[in-house]
Amino acid sequence: MEKHIYTVGLETGKINRIDKDFGMHTALCSEDGKYVYDVYNGPGIPKNSVIRATNCSFSEALLKSPDPLAGYDRAQIRNVMITVNSGTPGSIPLYGKLILPPNFDSTKKYPTIVYLYNGPNVQLLHNSFPESGNLWYEYMAQHGYIVFTMDGRGSSNRGLAFEQATFRHLGEIEMDDQLKGVDYLKSLPYVDANRLGIHGWSYGGFMTTSLMLKHPGVFKCGVAGGPVMDWRMYEIMYTERYMDMPQNNADGYAAANLLDKVKNLKGKLMLIHGTNDNLVVWQHSLDFIKKSVDEGIQVDYFVYPGYEHNVRGKDRVHLMQKITDYFDQNLK
Repeated sequence: MEKHIYTVGLETGKINRIDKDFGMHTALCSEDGKYVYDVYNGPGIPKNSVIRATNCSFSEALLKSPDPLAGYDRAQIRNVMITVNSGTPGSIPLYGKLILPPNFDSTKKYPTIVYLYNGPNVQLLHNSFPESGNLWYEYMAQHGYIVFTMDGRGSSNRGLAFEQATFRHLGEIEMDDQLKGVDYLKSLPYVDANRLGIHGWSYGGFMTTSLMLKHPGVFKCGVAGGPVMDWRMYEIMYTERYMDMPQNNADGYAAANLLDKVKNLKGKLMLIHGTNDNLVVWQHSLDFIKKSVDEGIQVDYFVYPGYEHNVRGKDRVHLMQKITDYFDQNLK
């Protein structure tokens, strides 16, 4: 959940932490190795910059940023930990966050949105600023939603076994973990289990669609952005690293293929795609839409002309409002 700066003795192997504060630290080292430029943030710390001697004999603060969100009606943040059985002796803790409305009332029931990625080489949650991890979560909390997010097995920075748990079976163990998160949400008296939504982009779009199709009825609605629908159409460098080659893992590819599971859909699902997406090519969602028509399944769809895998710049506001409106229409 945090990143810190250390020195390591080449002869002794002794490790010594040289930063002094919690949070996420990045370091730029001087050429002679005597100093580091430490830029960090953490809960309640928007951004600090410090010069530190690597032998810990000297430090000087260069910049302490004021809180750019001071004065706003902020969400309440609760860090949570959910335990899952790893299949080996013992269990694994998963880190999550609950983002609650600023005027949260535990006697009420709130519509709740799960935001997820849960794919290789990505970690959503840190002890960082803002504490929520994403200001859209806080925007939704201001509008009366609870938002939940969690890094399940397969995500980054938890060791080799944790990351390799999904090897050759993308979209299986991750779903199990996220459903453990759903069980936790349903145990909370202020979560309305009949008004659960889910949203993710890219791998998170694949996960969103997978959960809507493989576990229909859990979520009332979902928004999947730039989703992978069939790993055989994704780039080889990434896919074969995490799924092995198709001829060696036919069952794994078949289980992860969402195009033959469209008929399972219950609830409302909107797909969003950039027409020039060169990462998750447009064919993924077009094939899904074609299959939906063939199966007589109603799906909502929105495209961003000219955009690649992400919608950036001023049009990002349009994107996030589109997603927000969809949840307002189907969860409230």
